[in-house]
Amino acid sequence: MLTEAAGDGRLTLGEHSERAERAYSARTLGELAALTADLAAASAQPIRLDTRKPVAGIFGRERRDGRWVVPERLAEVVLDMREALLQSQRVTVLATVMGGTLQLIVPDGVAVELTGPAVLTRKSGQSGAKAVGAPAAAGTPVIEVRALTLCGRVKVVRPRRSRWRDALSRRRS
Repeated sequence: MLTEAAGDGRLTLGEHSERAERAYSARTLGELAALTADLAAASAQPIRLDTRKPVAGIFGRERRDGRWVVPERLAEVVLDMREALLQSQRVTVLATVMGGTLQLIVPDGVAVELTGPAVLTRKSGQSGAKAVGAPAAAGTPVIEVRALTLCGRVKVVRPRRSRWRDALSRRRS
């Protein structure tokens, strides 16, 4: 889109190179959208926001996974964020868990903060889930899970790295 805008005169070459550099260093979809906001209407943007209704797991298991755009605020139940496109540096997940489990699967390099009231509940995280109020490193994307949990569980999971794959990559180096 930036190249097309420079080609038809909507951007100078200097503006194009500056925006392209910022696009390569962007970490969120929101940063990319800001670079093209004045070039095209929202309906013509190359990436469309996910406007589906929230996932509700009632006496069953529902999940959202694969490549999808995560809005700034989200009311979901079960989420796999490994391939998701975060719309901003800080994403808030609003959840109500009653007698069930909210499982949040996150990749390395994303901090998670668990907040919200809990009654007869466990909140757990593996390798890097942040507790309430623990600051994330500057520039690190943060997913804040605000969960009202009653007799349920909020669990943050990071995919395990294969020991065999790690050993083979070290051996080749």
